[in-house]
Amino acid sequence: MHRLLSSTLSLAAALLLPGCAMLSVGDALLLGEQHDAPGHRKLQREWVERLAARDHLAALALEMAEQGTSTAGLPAGADEAQVREALRWNAPSWPWDVYAPVVMAAVRAGVPVLGANLPRDMLREAMEDPQLDVLLPEPSLQAQQQAVRAGHCGLLPERQIPPMTRIQIARDRSMAQTLAEASRPGKTVVLVAGAGHVDPDLGVPHYLPPGVRVRQLVLPPHETGKDYCAELRKQLG
Repeated sequence: MHRLLSSTLSLAAALLLPGCAMLSVGDALLLGEQHDAPGHRKLQREWVERLAARDHLAALALEMAEQGTSTAGLPAGADEAQVREALRWNAPSWPWDVYAPVVMAAVRAGVPVLGANLPRDMLREAMEDPQLDVLLPEPSLQAQQQAVRAGHCGLLPERQIPPMTRIQIARDRSMAQTLAEASRPGKTVVLVAGAGHVDPDLGVPHYLPPGVRVRQLVLPPHETGKDYCAELRKQLG
């Protein structure tokens, strides 16, 4: 089993205070964000800067870029356009100005930024792959399916739940592979991803090799006042 160090929201906040002594956090630090919470990017940048300042940061991995992309070939002085190109940044899905501070903090520190998400051209293959259904224990698979239902406001036809769940599983496995490949002795790989992806039972931690030490922090929730279910209803007609 993974030596998983779970945390509460209060612990997450405490660990992100200036002067925190717990900066050497193991092989992988998973920062679970709310995508529309502006304050989360500030906390993520602080983690990256503090770990890098102590030479503890092996890499920054992102849900927001596809597996196989990397800034490893760029100099620390690369500009934002070069970084976006290296990561094949999908601005319509992930506004660059939102994530630029944490990404550029790693680049400026000379630390590689790695795309970790499942490439878009592999989505259909994942949707049609029943072997992904057996990667989680049955109770966890059912919980992941329910999370997909809830995440789509109960508006998806039931026939779409299994293929959409397979995509989630494939994405989590892809991110875990990226973290495992980037791990370095005595250093930490940081993953920035949505909170659901860092769930210890359903998400990325489940797919990491047994020897990888993990800490997952779900950043404090933020009220936006935006009705995403109403927007989704509109999109679905």
